[in-house]
Amino acid sequence: MQLTIVIPTYNEAENLPKLIHALFSQPLENLKVLVVDDNSPDGTGKIAEDLVDEFPGRITLLKRPAKLGLGTAYISGFKLALEYGAEAVGQMDADFSHPPRKVKELLHAIDTCDLALGSRYVPGGSLDKDWPLWRKSLSSFGNFYARTILRLPVRDTTGGFRVWRRRTLLGIPLERVRSNGYAFQIEMLYIAYRLGYTLQEVPFYFAERDWGMSKMSLKIQIEATRRVWELLFDYRDLRPIM
Repeated sequence: MQLTIVIPTYNEAENLPKLIHALFSQPLENLKVLVVDDNSPDGTGKIAEDLVDEFPGRITLLKRPAKLGLGTAYISGFKLALEYGAEAVGQMDADFSHPPRKVKELLHAIDTCDLALGSRYVPGGSLDKDWPLWRKSLSSFGNFYARTILRLPVRDTTGGFRVWRRRTLLGIPLERVRSNGYAFQIEMLYIAYRLGYTLQEVPFYFAERDWGMSKMSLKIQIEATRRVWELLFDYRDLRPIM
């Protein structure tokens, strides 16, 4: 199965080359990567161009003119990956919080489901041991909040480490997705659930980034809190298509 992993980047110059080499060292014969860079001031885009030359035919770079948000980066990347014929589409952060060695396990999972989710909150999954208690509590509450309000049958609703079957993404009304921060992950998951797609969680250890700055902010957290309630009304018309 041809897997294309979409990786949004903004100021990931230190992480991106390491991540690309780590991904291509995995036992995945038909892996491609699509980098979506939002005109990073630290030169991530130029580094991505060099990686395109280093791995001809395996990396595609989508350059955007400014920082336009996580949600639109993923949607643009998903559409391009599907246009290029990907049979499965993955998504992951560029900062090594999502372990490359787990990609193969996620890919195998979609043999029996429509969307495989890397999960920090099922047995075998965990958060960085060095995270302070307040941060662990905030993450845990955020997942409980979204899971309870939307009645989602998964433990990790906010994670961004996923692999989608081609047919699943084609069935998602991407033109209706409005979240542009980390609420994007909740919105995409909720749409898939409402449409009746099967979901499977794969445990993984979520590590703190070694290089660069986290993109999480209070504004992003507030958007996610509000959007969870809006999703109930935005997608009340959706019914299982299977």
